[in-house]
Amino acid sequence: MSIKRDDLVDFVYAEARMLDEGRYDEWLELWLPDGHYWMPLDWKQTDPLHVTSFLFEDMFMLKLRVERLNGARTFSQKPKSRCHHVIQRPFVDEMNDEAGRYVTNTNMHYVETRQDEQFLLALTATHELKLVDGRLRIANKRVDLLNCDAAFGNIQLLP
Repeated sequence: MSIKRDDLVDFVYAEARMLDEGRYDEWLELWLPDGHYWMPLDWKQTDPLHVTSFLFEDMFMLKLRVERLNGARTFSQKPKSRCHHVIQRPFVDEMNDEAGRYVTNTNMHYVETRQDEQFLLALTATHELKLVDGRLRIANKRVDLLNCDAAFGNIQLLP
């Protein structure tokens, strides 16, 4: 199966929509079992393991996060936080049909709100995607915050 640029772009848009609509279980199905979601703490950080990050989550931690967000007894999420991704058309940085590996780079504004509080983040998301059994899946996702050196409150959802 050959992947087209538009397939990669549509994938990124669909993922953002799932997050905006709170379809977290469906979002988890996009991930490969050994995938990682990484949000570096420092500008141009290269090491998620030996340098502190905002988050570096494997599938176990992503499932825990989704269980918390979906949970009826998650009192910190009553009422639930909501988010909105405003994304530019993703750049396709790598298309390797032979290896089934694809990389996109997407600039976006991410808004998260809960009750009277709302905050805005400018960020770049890099998706490493793999074609598995005819379906694109997330192998890794990196989210670089433009102002990563600022003081932040709790980011409840997933930029």
